[in-house]
Amino acid sequence: MPLRPTRADPATPGRSERQALDVVPRTPSVLPEARIPRAGLTADRLVAAAADLADEAGYDNVTLSALARRFGVKDASLYAHVRGLSDLRTRMALLAGGEMTDRIAAAVAGRTGKEALAAFAGAYREYALAHPGRYAATRIRIDQDLAAASPVMRRTADVVHGVLRAYGLEEPDLTDAVRLLRSTFHGFCALESTGAFGAPREVGTSWNKAVDALHVALVNWPREQGR
Repeated sequence: MPLRPTRADPATPGRSERQALDVVPRTPSVLPEARIPRAGLTADRLVAAAADLADEAGYDNVTLSALARRFGVKDASLYAHVRGLSDLRTRMALLAGGEMTDRIAAAVAGRTGKEALAAFAGAYREYALAHPGRYAATRIRIDQDLAAASPVMRRTADVVHGVLRAYGLEEPDLTDAVRLLRSTFHGFCALESTGAFGAPREVGTSWNKAVDALHVALVNWPREQGR
């Protein structure tokens, strides 16, 4: 398949409104052991705590055992609320996806064309860099039946398609354009988050150039023959 448009360089959080990362978060050698009171334990509280743990310690370090330790309960107690690690990760993906979509929707509201695209891109990048664990959760593949029934997934599709339809795109071009945006945004953020851009050129400037190039590509989209 969670702000501000990229008018001023959103380069690296941590300055204002969690705008991305000058310092890449590192996985701690010891997982956080902060205890959360067990009273009122629910699936929603578990998923929120798992998302927080993913941001703090890394997505791959979110396990049922680590989560149980945070709540001061035995692993088996969690099965009253989630069916297992796979179920927990799916719920994390929907939580993070909903947060990300809400921020993108707020950023693009009232904008169309290049302004909407820039706002979309800026909100995407800011969330991905400010919440690395949550963002990683959104990258997992969700069962197609569950995705089709999920209000979060439908809202995400509506927001993304709304931005692209302003460029006059319909299926099957719409799906191709979504894949272009997703791969560009994800690839850039994945590289930036690991400090892979070593050239002296400002990373935020390169990001804005990438958004400009995507706008040109969308305006001049090579449509299917006969469309």
